[in-house]
Amino acid sequence: MCNIDEIRAKLRIEAQNNYSDASRFFKTNPGEYAEHDRFIGVKVPILRVIAQQCQHISYDSINSLIQSSVNEERLLALLILIHQYSKGNEADKQKIFEFYLDNIKQINNWNLVDSSAHIIIGAHVYQKSGDLLISLARSSALWERRIAIISTWYGIRKNDCTMTFSIARILLNDTHDLIHKATGWMLREAGKRDKVMLIHFLDLHAINMPRTMLRYAIEKFSDDKRQYYLNSIT
Repeated sequence: MCNIDEIRAKLRIEAQNNYSDASRFFKTNPGEYAEHDRFIGVKVPILRVIAQQCQHISYDSINSLIQSSVNEERLLALLILIHQYSKGNEADKQKIFEFYLDNIKQINNWNLVDSSAHIIIGAHVYQKSGDLLISLARSSALWERRIAIISTWYGIRKNDCTMTFSIARILLNDTHDLIHKATGWMLREAGKRDKVMLIHFLDLHAINMPRTMLRYAIEKFSDDKRQYYLNSIT
């Protein structure tokens, strides 16, 4: 079941037998961020099982999946890459990292970014130069900016939040709601590990933060503390 034709046949069978309308979680109307995307209705837990079963498929097959217009096929490609990255040697990991960047335009919805960026990009650049994440954060492409901030989740999980706050500063003036949500989410996660750093960041920047970003960042604060920061926005 692990050549590309068999995988696609399996996905269609699962879509028919266990259909799940994932498209309701995305804005797919003309002019919205996911208008390019097609959903066939395969549930994520099923995709994870297939990724486990097919983790040794070739790069040609992964490339066929990542180039698909079907969201679930692109997500499956990323889940397979995650398996390969976690078990690979340094040369394997470098190859997967480069493949990810070469195909970054296909990682173009929030579920694709959020499931993979920290595990591959974040892990690969951790404790190395932050230039790549800074470059992505300054990109004109929405999904590259989201990859930048979500990639810092790897460092957060290592109790190292420095890059999260650096990228968040770059994204303070971003105009897209999906960046506001992702940045606020990562700030909240960073605050779980280092609340002092989060409070310092908020004391400097809350007055200029988009309200959605701020709300996500302070979600775990007490009511009084949340109101203090929310009232600071002009």
